[in-house]
Amino acid sequence: MSVAVSQPFRWRSVAVAALLPTVLFSTGEGAIIPVIPVVAGSLGASLALAGFVSAMLVVGELLGDIPSGGVIQHIGERTAMICASGLSVLGLVTCLLAPNPWVLAFGILVVGVATAVFALARHAFMTSFVPQEFRARALSTLGGTFRLGYLIGPFIGAGVIALTGSASSAFVIHIVGCVAAAVVLLVFADPEKTFGIRAQRGVESRGGREVADEAHGLFRTIRESRKVLLTLGIGSAMVAALRSSRQVVLPLWAISIGLHETQTSLIIGIAGAVDFSLFFVGGWIMDRFGRLWTVLPSMIGLGVGHLLLAGTSTLPGAVWWFIGVAMFLSLANGIGAGILMTLGADLADPRHPAPFLGAWRFTNDAGGAAAPLIVAGLTALVSLPFAAAALGVLGLAGAVVLRVFVPRYSRPASTQSPPLLIE
Repeated sequence: MSVAVSQPFRWRSVAVAALLPTVLFSTGEGAIIPVIPVVAGSLGASLALAGFVSAMLVVGELLGDIPSGGVIQHIGERTAMICASGLSVLGLVTCLLAPNPWVLAFGILVVGVATAVFALARHAFMTSFVPQEFRARALSTLGGTFRLGYLIGPFIGAGVIALTGSASSAFVIHIVGCVAAAVVLLVFADPEKTFGIRAQRGVESRGGREVADEAHGLFRTIRESRKVLLTLGIGSAMVAALRSSRQVVLPLWAISIGLHETQTSLIIGIAGAVDFSLFFVGGWIMDRFGRLWTVLPSMIGLGVGHLLLAGTSTLPGAVWWFIGVAMFLSLANGIGAGILMTLGADLADPRHPAPFLGAWRFTNDAGGAAAPLIVAGLTALVSLPFAAAALGVLGLAGAVVLRVFVPRYSRPASTQSPPLLIE
């Protein structure tokens, strides 16, 4: 399908520059997620403190959302991604040299900040240059590249850990992924220059330095968008909460039932394959039937999955129950691939989406950051099964919120999309 064009856009011309760096970066992140609690435990952390250290990844993403919109407006997507890769390497080196759980937590926090900048840069690019009728599939594909990395990463991590005997070696995998992503970004053509992205976003050049319109700052955008952020944004934050809690609860549960870190990486990697396999299906359903048709079953499934996990704590065959619930959670998460990015893109101004998307991601990541902290706190105060059950209840409540507000706000206007040709 084509639209009147001023400059044709072809997927194949930007696929490598737009998607391959995301796969490389997320592969490294996928390698470290299952082992963060293990490394924290080897440095003397309790189960609750290990959960807190894991939570620093999403806390870092939350903090990174604050400057990322402005950074991307000033320096562009590609430069922002290269800088984010370098910042992530610094955080990972800190993790490798960490003498205690608190230094490890700081390193993970830095990696989270870098992840926020990297992810928003790709989100902003796709929002500006994919016509609305293809938006959900495009953003689900972008989400699929993250999931592909989360699928590959744990398997690579399991192999490297088996060879080296050290869970910390997973951090080296992420360092390699960050360096490789930066190299790809430097070698391949910049899509911003190829398609004139920055000119279309209204960023002026003054005295040789590009300056973004300050009226589109993050906190002003939050104020101006407070109605949608306090309604649909709360529901989307609950989605993010259930997704991030899954990434913390499953490794902690594996530790609690005595699984080796290699086994944990393999199980989470297989679950990632289930998750990844559904990304395009979710995007097709959203484009064909509407956003609610994926976000609602995904949220209900995540809530029920957490409740099921909590209910298996006293049952025999703990490992098999763990595997089954991990697969169920991945199925529920996979069908909702790209939904948060799609909803954000529906609401953002395609001419300069980064400020609103920064505010949107800030709201989502607030939920993502809160959930692991809730897990750590409830685990310390009560137990890990109680924490999982509490998140399950939150997931079902979130489904109700989304049922009310997604139809009210998610009404994308195709007339706002730039004139492009999809081939």
